[in-house]
Amino acid sequence: MKTVLEVITATTDYLARNHVESPRLNIEHLLAHVLGKKRMELYLEFDRTLGEAELAPLRELVKRRAAGEPLQYVLGTAEFLSHTLLCDNRALIPRPETEQLCELLIAGGKSDTCPWKRGHIVDVGTGSGCIALALAAAFPEARLTALDVSDAALSIARENAARLGLAGRITFVKSDLLAEVSAPIHLIVANLPYIPSAEIPALQREVLREPRTALDGGADGLAFVRPLIAQAREKLTGRLVLELHLSQPGILAPEIAGQNFRDTQILKDHTGHPRFLLTTYG
Repeated sequence: MKTVLEVITATTDYLARNHVESPRLNIEHLLAHVLGKKRMELYLEFDRTLGEAELAPLRELVKRRAAGEPLQYVLGTAEFLSHTLLCDNRALIPRPETEQLCELLIAGGKSDTCPWKRGHIVDVGTGSGCIALALAAAFPEARLTALDVSDAALSIARENAARLGLAGRITFVKSDLLAEVSAPIHLIVANLPYIPSAEIPALQREVLREPRTALDGGADGLAFVRPLIAQAREKLTGRLVLELHLSQPGILAPEIAGQNFRDTQILKDHTGHPRFLLTTYG
């Protein structure tokens, strides 16, 4: 028999030896999951003894994590803003930067004159559905369309919508970018694959477990973004908001200046990197 603290201590060392970042945090999340507790509740139960019925499933989860499977995939869920989403290898794991993107849009939608507050919002490349779900919850009068080319991604997005009671608020459509959606659109938001192909092999082993199609943006990372911008000119009457990679906002801003986009902004993420491009068309 081992106590909660003994298990945490021993497993922290094991995960560290297997090159898992933040090993103590990982075992705390895994143990809390097995025990059906919140992570912080473990601190009140350090002396609790654990039997084989609890240790056996924990060992299996720890082995998966030590082998490089992302923590969110092992747990089967990911936190996004105030929502707990289903999370597995059908879609990209929601990132803090995408949370920040949604926070920016939600803050911008507080004004009664916000055009997308009661308009048509389109989430391109919805993946797990995290963006569409956050915006549907924030803007109950808006019409939401979530697009993805992946059947697997659309399936988990629909499951998340049902889980959050938002299935009736969002239309999920298989679409190559904006091909299957009609004008007018008042807000297009997209977190498309944007990592240059040559950079993919050097990504963390956990990231390499995520769908490559959700990561690989072609030679310069903009293989999907540039076509989306071109299509947006045909269907958008409002704001285009993109989550991008490193230098890409600075590359795209002068390009779209000659395409009748206006009020273009580049915003930094919480780490200080240029991450978001916001612009208006129509």
